[in-house]
Amino acid sequence: MALLTILTICFVIILATSQSCQMPDDFVAATSPGHIMIGGLFAIHEKMLSSEDHPRRPQTQKCVGFEISVFLQSLAMIHSIEMINNSTLLSGIKLGYEIYDSCTEVPVAMAAALRFLFKFNCSKETVEVKCDYSSYNPRVKAIIGAGYSEITMAVSRLLNLQLIPQVSYESTAEILSDKIRFPSFLRTVPSDFYQTKAMAHLIQKSGWNWIGVITTDDDYGRLALNTFTNQVAANNVCIAFKEVLPAFLSDNTIEVRINQTFEKIIAETQVNVIVLFLRQFHVFDLFNKAIERNINKIWIASDNWSTATKIISIPNIKKIGKIVGFTFRRGNMSSFHSFLQNLHMFPSDNNKPLHEYTMLLCACAYVKDSDLSQCILNHSQGTLACKPNKTVEKNFMRKDFLWQYTEPGLIHSIQLAVFALGYAIRDLCHARDCQNPDAFQPWELLDVLKNVTFTDGRNSFHFDARGDLNTGYDVVLWKEISGHMAIAKMAEYDLQNDVFIVTNQETKNELRNLKQIQSKCSKECSPGQMKKTTRSQHICCYECVNCPENHYSNQTDMDRCLLCNNETHWAPVRSTVCFEKEVEYLSWSDTLAILLLAVSLLGIVFVLAIGIIFTRNLDTPVVKSSGGLMVCYVILLCHLLIFASTGFFIGEPQDFTCKTRQTLFGVSFTLCVSCILMKSLKILLAFSFDPKFQNFLKGLYKPIPIVLICTGIQVIICTLWLVFAAPAVEANVSLPRVIILECEEGSILAFGTMLGYIAILAFICFIFAFKGRKLPENYNEAKFITFGMLIYFIAWVTFIPIYATTFGKYLPAVEIIVILISNYGILCCTFFPKCYVILCKQETNTKSAFLKTIYSYSSHSAGSLAMSHLSLNSTNSNVAMTNPSSSGKSAAWKKSKEHQAKAFAQINRENVTNMYKSLPRKRISSI
Repeated sequence: MALLTILTICFVIILATSQSCQMPDDFVAATSPGHIMIGGLFAIHEKMLSSEDHPRRPQTQKCVGFEISVFLQSLAMIHSIEMINNSTLLSGIKLGYEIYDSCTEVPVAMAAALRFLFKFNCSKETVEVKCDYSSYNPRVKAIIGAGYSEITMAVSRLLNLQLIPQVSYESTAEILSDKIRFPSFLRTVPSDFYQTKAMAHLIQKSGWNWIGVITTDDDYGRLALNTFTNQVAANNVCIAFKEVLPAFLSDNTIEVRINQTFEKIIAETQVNVIVLFLRQFHVFDLFNKAIERNINKIWIASDNWSTATKIISIPNIKKIGKIVGFTFRRGNMSSFHSFLQNLHMFPSDNNKPLHEYTMLLCACAYVKDSDLSQCILNHSQGTLACKPNKTVEKNFMRKDFLWQYTEPGLIHSIQLAVFALGYAIRDLCHARDCQNPDAFQPWELLDVLKNVTFTDGRNSFHFDARGDLNTGYDVVLWKEISGHMAIAKMAEYDLQNDVFIVTNQETKNELRNLKQIQSKCSKECSPGQMKKTTRSQHICCYECVNCPENHYSNQTDMDRCLLCNNETHWAPVRSTVCFEKEVEYLSWSDTLAILLLAVSLLGIVFVLAIGIIFTRNLDTPVVKSSGGLMVCYVILLCHLLIFASTGFFIGEPQDFTCKTRQTLFGVSFTLCVSCILMKSLKILLAFSFDPKFQNFLKGLYKPIPIVLICTGIQVIICTLWLVFAAPAVEANVSLPRVIILECEEGSILAFGTMLGYIAILAFICFIFAFKGRKLPENYNEAKFITFGMLIYFIAWVTFIPIYATTFGKYLPAVEIIVILISNYGILCCTFFPKCYVILCKQETNTKSAFLKTIYSYSSHSAGSLAMSHLSLNSTNSNVAMTNPSSSGKSAAWKKSKEHQAKAFAQINRENVTNMYKSLPRKRISSI
């Protein structure tokens, strides 16, 4: 449909012009004959002067607003063609040119494009309407231009009709890389895709995330805005506002839109960075308004105006803030500089822009250099009437004036465009006579041009598959030098690697200074904080909240806090790093550990002291009544091992210590209690005067088997525990800031079984000892054993809930304390009373005193038993008197009990007599 529309438009225009050519002779800006003609499109004037806002009929409009920088671009094309003609690149072939002024308007550019399609001059021939243009041979073989993407796209659609090569030096719209829409278009500059990517990269690296964008209402502006929006979004940068200005100066609303834009800029106080995808005349008007309103920002310049002398020469331009721009890579400018130095010698007969420039210099002959550009701009709005004279020639000698308006990047791009065509024509004309204008069609030149490799004298270039020349960008900064604004190169941007190359230390300082300027919607979240997005539609507007415990953030403006490895690291609130958890255990240097060790060592000292005391008093009744030296030594050894086992609970846990500490304690405590149980049984047997109970105890009393069986059961329990679920070292990472190295018991059931078994033995021992609690006071072990067992039960019953609810490095200390309490309780109750008698009551530790005590106890026991029987008889008599009916039965029961009492009294007296007789020989040594 688009092609059909173009053909229809062309056909209508051709029919209209075929009657008689109405196009004025002065429509061509500059021309020079040659064997091969190259067309050029330049916006030498900034707008068209129209008498009506909306004209009702077609009319020729005057172009006004002479653009010196674009005039220089047209000169660059002429100079490059002259360089080729004067070289050996095209031997015998001369390139001609035909340059048109588009006046920054699409209709004018379209009219020029129609001229490019003509076979000959307009006054003689017009475009022929054909179904097949493959053999059609227009006068112009290739076009250089235009500068603005909006104009380039319109012209390119018309040139596609005959596939005439079009090489642009400035049009950067990304859509022009589409070879389906624009098959004959190429360019010597990168696509806007790379420029917007570089801008987004610079903004992101500078720490800005809240920016504004101002663009033009045309294809170039809309496409650049769309691409840039996607690029910055990928870098977490938000656009606070997007303002669109009319594309052409002829639009009367442009002034109103600029004022509205500034209202938006003023309202967005947090926006300090603004990106401008505008033409030079837009920026010129915008910055003049900014100076009036005293607005100071960072302005990001696109390649359209980043090196525009017209803008940099605005009075007080430094007041608007800093300007950072992207421009095309520059080349060797020495040859063009020499060309400008001798421009006054160049003929202007066929170069109307040069003639107009001469007239403008004439009109501004007496103006200072600083005001010359403004004078030229003012006079270019009207009719010029000035005769060139010596003064004009003198003005031409203002050699630096034109050079100041030169934009090196654009000049180099134009040179590359001309060189690309020159090398392509060389390759195409290698076997053709190109002095003949019909030697080749434009589409043939296009085919060669896409694959040509050319050079600018230093570097080689070639177009990529999209017809682009990705030469990269220079990043420039506008700064004041010696009272004047100048453009300084800061860095180079590598398109392929998406990196900025900075080699100058001064430039690094400039970039660092730029980063100090803030342009953010919200205050920067410092390390240790994270962003919490508010209800705003922009992700760049947020609140800063502190990272919770065990989370951290080590960069500014992080979206979320990072979780520490809970097993090995921790972090406090608002942390920037994770700290390694401190490994803790009950160490030897811990105060509590030292105290417990001291108590354990004291217990060992007590055990050794008791052993020494008993050894030195081996033949005394108290020692003999304790079961003999061997039993005492076994019990004392058990106490010693129990005290020693507490050392395995202290220090860094190891598998060996974890297995040893519980096993050593369990077996040692079991052996100790077994020996005490055997003693309790022996004491009860020695002082029992009930024949039946005494016979039962005699059958039960087997000392060595009892000790071996009781201890052996515990050994079996511990062995099974170690084999199937042995204790092992475990790192407890449940605590937030520390790792507790502890012994995991392996099996709670086995641990409980071990302790439960000891408790059962202790309970049996407690029962036997309780029955013998009324033995002779000075030698009554049973009473103290009872109290010792009671201390054991209280300690371990208390231990269970405390152990179950305690955690941390002091958990082993709980068990140590319980072990010490129970061990001290049994040790003190078993041996301290005897040591007291041995050391402090030596008069009672004699054989005679001991026998006297035993006799007194036995007599008292026998008498008590007899009295109990008499009391029983009296009770039965009273019952008989009260209830005569049962007197017969009571009498018989009474006689039976009297007989039993007499018999028991007789036996008791015999026991006492036998004890007196045999005690010195047997009983003392056995009790």
